[in-house]
Amino acid sequence: MAIVNIIFPIMFIVALGYGLTRAGFFNKEHIAGLSKFTFYVSIPAFLFTNMLAAPFSQSIDPSSLLAFYLPVLFVFAVGYQINRYFGAKTQQRSDACAVFALGCSYSNTVIVGLPVITAALGKAMIGSIFMIITFHSAFLFALTFILAARSQQHGFSWRNFTSSMVLNPVVLSISLGIIANGLNIELGEQLDEGLALLAKPALACALFVLGANLSFYRVGDNWRFALLASVLKILLLPALVYVMANWVFEFSKQNTIMLVLLSASPLGVNAYLIATEIKQYQSTLGSTVVLSTLLSVLSYSLWLMWLV
Repeated sequence: MAIVNIIFPIMFIVALGYGLTRAGFFNKEHIAGLSKFTFYVSIPAFLFTNMLAAPFSQSIDPSSLLAFYLPVLFVFAVGYQINRYFGAKTQQRSDACAVFALGCSYSNTVIVGLPVITAALGKAMIGSIFMIITFHSAFLFALTFILAARSQQHGFSWRNFTSSMVLNPVVLSISLGIIANGLNIELGEQLDEGLALLAKPALACALFVLGANLSFYRVGDNWRFALLASVLKILLLPALVYVMANWVFEFSKQNTIMLVLLSASPLGVNAYLIATEIKQYQSTLGSTVVLSTLLSVLSYSLWLMWLV
């Protein structure tokens, strides 16, 4: 029942978004508008206010970053090599390998991982969570674009990449929150309350949009590689993170749970957008978003049953 209590509210909102959109109550234009508000206004406000209030003196821990990102890098490499040797002949170039590797290792940390962890552990670990999330997109997207550039005529542009990362609403809001926190900037009661109102619907809107977007994807003919990527993402990656956190670094129970649940998150929708930009494995990563999100219910249940 404890597991159900944690997962049910999250999956209820996802299912509601999926069902209402599938039934035609919302269309792509409606969801696009809601997505724009969610990812450019509400979530940045949520991330900024939480980063501003996060106790970084108690949260910054290089060993936590290593325990999370070393397994991520390993699974990325495994996915890259699997596609290089077992992918279709037309999709064994480095750009396709990099995109598939991203699909095996990129976590939906903000939309799914954060609600699950806060439901399981409360807000005590939120500073540590955000320190992990801060580097997540920048690290994996940079790695993917750099490897993909080896197969593309125009090559990789650090200028374009830096610009896109700096202006990314998640990266920007977290960075500004860290800076404001470090400088002890006070925003004033009125602005604090305004940002709090904007931040309040962030997670609910994000989960609803995720469910709505799932209704636009189909597993189709790509289910084999989508299933393989999902297994690597929600089973192998958290297992490796658990080994690193519990046996190598011997973290506390709460810190271990936080890292494992974060790594057990399904594939993030942003990975599908990267696949679309690079023009490799678009349908496979779209399918992986669907499969890994559905299978993550089982994965989360198993991890919560074992760890909590």
